[in-house]
Formats: sequence, structure tokens, C-alpha cells
Amino acid sequence: MSIRMDREITQDFERAVAVEWLETNGMGGWAGTTVAGAHSRRHHGLLVASTQPAIERTVLLSRLDEILHLESDSFELGCNRFPGAVAPQGFQYLTSFHQELFPAFEYEAGGIRLRKTIAAVDGENTTLVLYEVLAAPGPFLLSLRPFLAARDQHALTSAPGADAPSPATGFGDGLLRVHTAEEIPEVFVLVPGADFQGNPHWWYRFEYELDRQRGFDFQEDLWTPGLFSRELAAGDRLGVILSTEDPRGRDAFALFEKEKRRREKILKALPVRDSLARSLALAADSFIVRKGLNQRMVVAGYPWFGERSRDTMIALPGLCLVTGRFDDAKKILRTFAKALDQGVLPDRLAERGAEPALGSADASLWFAVAVWKHLQATEDEALVRETLLPALRKIVHWYQKGTHHEIRMDTDGLLLAGTPETAVTWMDGRIEGRPVTPRNGKAVEVNALWVNTLRIAADLETRLGDAAEGKQLAQKAKRAEKRFQELFWNEEAGQLDDVVDGVIHDTSLRPNQIFALSLPFPLLPKAKAARLLETVEARLYTPVGLRTLSPDHPDYHPAYEGSPDSREAAYHQGTVWAWLLGPYLTALVRVHGAAGRKKARGVIAALEPRLAEAGIGSISELFDGEAPHSPRGCIAHAWSVAEVLRAYTEDVQPPAPKEKKRPISAARRR
Repeated sequence: MSIRMDREITQDFERAVAVEWLETNGMGGWAGTTVAGAHSRRHHGLLVASTQPAIERTVLLSRLDEILHLESDSFELGCNRFPGAVAPQGFQYLTSFHQELFPAFEYEAGGIRLRKTIAAVDGENTTLVLYEVLAAPGPFLLSLRPFLAARDQHALTSAPGADAPSPATGFGDGLLRVHTAEEIPEVFVLVPGADFQGNPHWWYRFEYELDRQRGFDFQEDLWTPGLFSRELAAGDRLGVILSTEDPRGRDAFALFEKEKRRREKILKALPVRDSLARSLALAADSFIVRKGLNQRMVVAGYPWFGERSRDTMIALPGLCLVTGRFDDAKKILRTFAKALDQGVLPDRLAERGAEPALGSADASLWFAVAVWKHLQATEDEALVRETLLPALRKIVHWYQKGTHHEIRMDTDGLLLAGTPETAVTWMDGRIEGRPVTPRNGKAVEVNALWVNTLRIAADLETRLGDAAEGKQLAQKAKRAEKRFQELFWNEEAGQLDDVVDGVIHDTSLRPNQIFALSLPFPLLPKAKAARLLETVEARLYTPVGLRTLSPDHPDYHPAYEGSPDSREAAYHQGTVWAWLLGPYLTALVRVHGAAGRKKARGVIAALEPRLAEAGIGSISELFDGEAPHSPRGCIAHAWSVAEVLRAYTEDVQPPAPKEKKRPISAARRR
């Protein structure tokens, strides 16, 4: 989907500053800011480097502001927000914004038409800024002023005292080198053929409006070493390289062409190649990050999340399998198969000798689903037999026996997990250390996943391992499924209860029950499935996802806004999560067949315009519970993108089936 914005948006500051573009580099770093050019959050920057993939990110070069000099006139294309003012107001010269493979901006000023394209280079902390002169009345001077932040992505920079030394700089042959501190990577700015006039000083009190709205510090000082200058004329082009490595001898346009070919190759691998699938596949690419030579990881969301095991397992089918990135999926699954601690996946993998945090009851169960889907997509039985099935055995063993966070199989075959003081399901919001939605006991989606894990393990043992063990697991799965229906089904409400803790049934209407319909092995007969789906649609469905709580509940929060505590209170108490559209679409097609597929296409059509807001070309983490369902949270969220892409490809617009060498048993239908 090609996203275009004309001057009606680009020259309206409030509208242009409300949408953000993002270029990621396959290492967890990025370039990104608003279409207007004014930063609205501390995470914005033109060179945000990842020194330890998705763990440590440093905002190095914050901005590169352009000035056009034509005879006696000058036109500043940059845009910044300061206390009480926006200056300069370069957005007034921005005639269009276009994003397909890369974000591109076109400016008109003084008869000059200038196109700027920005690209992050995969596999390195390098950003390309490419200028093309589309028209000009004569030669003109392009000046570029770099601004450095040189700090952690979550921090802000303040100018030091007057006696503090300036950062070390050096310039020669169009290359500026800046080293601000021992622990901060050196920055290289290559502007071929340019002169440089040193004029180091601080600019004060840049304001970041979204940080202010979110209750954080929102003012920053930035340092500039001086000004580049290069004469240009109509038809000329200039390629600037920003990097943490010395770029001498490299050509920005050659690097750009290589990166362009890489992205085009991603699109060619898609089984469905319409505009929506193309956009989501490019968005999916941004979340898959190198972690050494033979490892891959998934960034849960930009601009502030790192790696999370639950997010990784949920997102893996959409990010890697429907896009044909089977080797990436294999590397991810292998890594996590080795990370189990008494059957439990850590929330994040251990880094630099630190102990991994263990706080998720369902990540290991989502791992089982990812293993199943990987085998369906690749038929890689060797990987399952040698690595993944042994990991599944550990999960099943420890979950039956009992493991961390009171996770254990009850006498009825269902799974207990958590305490009132813990939050071990995906609804894990906390205020002052206490869970907002603890959901301890038997949570509905955890048990739907548990039954699926037993069925998956049974099938894999029967085919690739111990057939006798497979038979026993199948019997346990059958028993657990029967008990699941007895315990959770609420006939009066036409739904599944959310949590059962002893004799207490939490009848709150939440979206967690949708997984009983969408997982590889559905758990309800068709009549009950249809009633459940109708209930969910009536009270939880929105065009951007499912609400986390019914609006008629006394704890319902219609908007995700305000202070950190206010947002945390709303996180899973009415806020809409886009990723839940994936299981909803799958359930819709499963329950209603062709009619469900037709309805699902309408759901996708309603969602598609939202790719042009918040994070352009991606899907936000959250939306408000009530119209107009404003986007919130991360502007690009892995499982939001992945689950919509997965369901769209598998269920809504399924490609023609391929002939398989060996049949794989499909999910049981009722």
C-alpha cells in the first residue's frame, strides 16, 4: 500500500506532527520522527544506534536540518517545537510525503523542488539521506546543520556548564567525525563535496509534546558542531551517510540500491501480494533483528520495547512463516528451545550474565503453537525431532508437575497459574507493583493454549517420537478439553468465563475466550462457537481490534491517556488491542465459512486506512475503546502487524494450496 500525503496534511503542522515515519536497520536501531519534522518524543532521531540488539539504543544524531540559499533568499526546511513557538516552520514548504519502500519528502521553495529520501541500511547503524534536485531556477547552496543528542534512548540531554569541553570533532574530504564521550559511539557524517564551517554551540529547550502528554520530562538541549555547505543545481543529487562506522569509500546511492533490492526480495516471497500484504510484510521486516551471526530476535514494538518471549511466539507465524522467512523462524525457535527453565520461557532472554526474568505462564504454550505452525509451513521434521520436540516434552512435564509462579496441572487436567500478587497472563499491567488484572487460577486462554499444547505434543510424539506417549497425551488432551467446556462455558451469557479460581467464576466479558476458536485445535462445538463469536462482536469488536473489557463493566476505561498510572489502569481494562483482530478473523472464517470470509474482508477494509496514521505503514499497539479509537502505545507493534498479516494471508485471502510431500493433520473441525 503506497501511502501519500499532499500539502493539505503536510503543511498543516498539527496534522503532520501527529504522524510518524520509521526506518529500522535490522539491529534494533532506527531513524524516525514526524512528517512535519519536529520531534514529538525523546525516541526520535536520524541515527538511533543499537549497540546491543534491541537492548541498548543510543540517540546519536538527533536531526539534520536543511537550509536552501538562493541569491539573497534563504529557506529553512527544518521544523522544531520550542516553548510557545514552532521554529523554523519548514513544513510550510513540504508539498508531499510518500512512503512505499522508503519515506520520501518533496519540498518547494524559491522555485527549487527538492526530494529527500531516507533509508536505514540493514545490518548496520547507518542512515542514508538522499537529496535529488527536481527543479531549480539556477545554482543554489544547500546547508545542512547536524544536531547531536548522544544519549540513551530513554534519557534527555542537558547542556553542560560553560567551562565544559566540547565534543571532539574532525573534518576532511566531506567527512565530519564527532566523539562526545568514551561510552558513546563515534558519529560519522559524510557529505560528499561539501565544505564545513565549524561553529559549535548549544540550542536549548527543544520540546517533545508526546512526552509531555505522557507525563514525562519533555525538554532537551542539543549540540551542533557547525554547518555543511554544498552547491547544487537542477538534476543534481547528493547522498549523505550517517553512521557509527567510517563511511569513506562508500556511495550512498549504491547502498540505497542494495537496500531497495533487499526489500523487493521480501515482497516477492509473499504468497499474497496485494497492497495491504506488501505494506504489512515491510512492517514485519522491521521487527526481525540480528543477534549475532546465527541468532534472530523479535523486537516487540517501536520505539521503546525490546525482546519479549510471549510477543515473539505470538508474532512468529505472521512475521516469519507467512512471509517465507523460514530460516529466521528456525533460528528463533532454536534459541528459545534452549532457554526453558523448568518448562517456563523467560520473559526476556538473559543478557550479559543477568538472570532471566520468569513471569509468563503462557509464553511456553505459545511456543508450542509456533512449533506446530512452523512444521506445517516447512515440514522440517528434523528440527522438530532433534530440538523442538524435546523442548515440548520439558514444557508438558513441568506444567503437569508444577513449576514457577504456581503453574501446575490440577486434578481435572486443566492448568492453574499465578497468585493474587502476580500477573502471569498477557494482561500483565501493574501499578505500584500490584497487578491491575491478576487473573490467577484457571485463565481461559491459558487453558485453551494448554489443551492445544497437549494435542500438539501428542501429534508430534505419535509421528516423530514415542507413539505410546503420544497416545497418553491425546487422552489427557481429550479429558482436559471436555473439562474446559464444562468449567468455562456460561450458557446464560453465551460466552466463556474469563477466569475460574476455585468456586469463583469471573464472568467479565473479555476477549481472551476468542482463542478457544482460533487456535490450531478449536475447543467448542459449532453452535457454542457461533454464540461466543456473536457475544464478542456485539460488545468487544471495534474496527481496530477487540476491547479488553466490555463497556458495561464498572471497571471499563474508554481512553488510554494521562499519567503512567492512568494509562496502566486502562491497559487491559477497555483499551483496544489490534493484535486481537488476528484470532477474531480466524474465528470468523472458521465459524461462518464463506460468509465469514466476506465479512472478514470488510474488517480488513475498515482497518486499512489506519496504516496511514500514528506509525505510517505499520499498526499501533493500542487504540482507545471508544470512537474515533485514537492510536496509542507503540506506533509499530510486532504482534499487531503479525497477527493481522497472518490471518489475512491464511484465512481472509488464502493463497492457492501447495501440494505437500506428506500430509500434516489439520485442526479438528466440528
